[in-house]
Amino acid sequence: MKQAFWKNRSVFLSGHTGFKGGWLALWLSELGAKVHGYSLEMPSNPNFFSEIKLEDRIESSTIGDIRDLDKLISSMYSSKASVVIHMAAQSLVRESYNSPLETFTTNIIGTVNILEAVRKAETVEAIVNITTDKCYDNKEWFWPYRENDSLGGHDPYSSSKACAELISSSYRKSFLMESGTHLASVRAGNVIGGGDWGKDRLIPDLFRAIDTGKTLRIRSPNSVRPWQHVLEPLSGYLMLAEKLILNGEQFAEAWNFGPLESDTKAVSWIVEHLCKNIPKSVWVVDDSIKLHEAGFLKLDSTKAKTKLGWKPRWPLEIALAKTLDWHQSWKKNQSMAEISIEQIKAYEKL
Repeated sequence: MKQAFWKNRSVFLSGHTGFKGGWLALWLSELGAKVHGYSLEMPSNPNFFSEIKLEDRIESSTIGDIRDLDKLISSMYSSKASVVIHMAAQSLVRESYNSPLETFTTNIIGTVNILEAVRKAETVEAIVNITTDKCYDNKEWFWPYRENDSLGGHDPYSSSKACAELISSSYRKSFLMESGTHLASVRAGNVIGGGDWGKDRLIPDLFRAIDTGKTLRIRSPNSVRPWQHVLEPLSGYLMLAEKLILNGEQFAEAWNFGPLESDTKAVSWIVEHLCKNIPKSVWVVDDSIKLHEAGFLKLDSTKAKTKLGWKPRWPLEIALAKTLDWHQSWKKNQSMAEISIEQIKAYEKL
């Protein structure tokens, strides 16, 4: 990443009040970008956005729904954005079973609206659309998924994100290529890091159980996932956005950003590793929930390593340590903006 590239560059970021979007907005602001956020209200209390006082660090923050096309078009047009990074989504598998209509409309119509707003904005040179590693047609096989593997999705969330990939491809070929706007879609692993208080997420659930003295209930201890610190895929998104503007169409395609294969671990491994450093932590298996979820998932990031020069920098043990350090610093009422920036700077040095 080149700080000179981002200095004073206008970036429209949907989903900036979320965990992952908040980290990206903070990093962009540290690089000197003018960040214009568009998102729903903060998803939890507490939340990363408020804890680091992010609104004071970015150019503008608009509270809005990506399904509100008129408001979205107005906000993006006003931002005069050069880069659009689309993160806003309904991103929980279990919630997608409870609210399939909201999941499909947010992740499908919302994506269409983002791309329509780009067409109206006229200033946008590059778009990075964040989907998910779960967009693949999961065959429960041992091999990592590559970008040219078939898309699919059993649950509404995964299916909606596969649809978002197809929408990206359609808009790229039908409208954006001829206008010189370059669109890439990105698929990351299971991100972890400080400041995540999301529901139905393993590490936030673990921290909540420990902080309240309750027993953690895990529904799928043997599920294997590609775990990575949140800064890992974000660095890839930023590198890719630069390439889209500087090198154009050859980077306008789908990309995986996953961890080292050795860091693809079972849920139970993550819990046991953290519990070694946390006293009085107890967990049990909750087999009362029978919703279908993928059991085995790996990502092949060879393309990003070869064509972008990107690679994961923090092994899983360090990623977990950084996540725990952030949470413990928060419990001590330290400045979480300073702690977060320190972690970003440490990552940049690598």
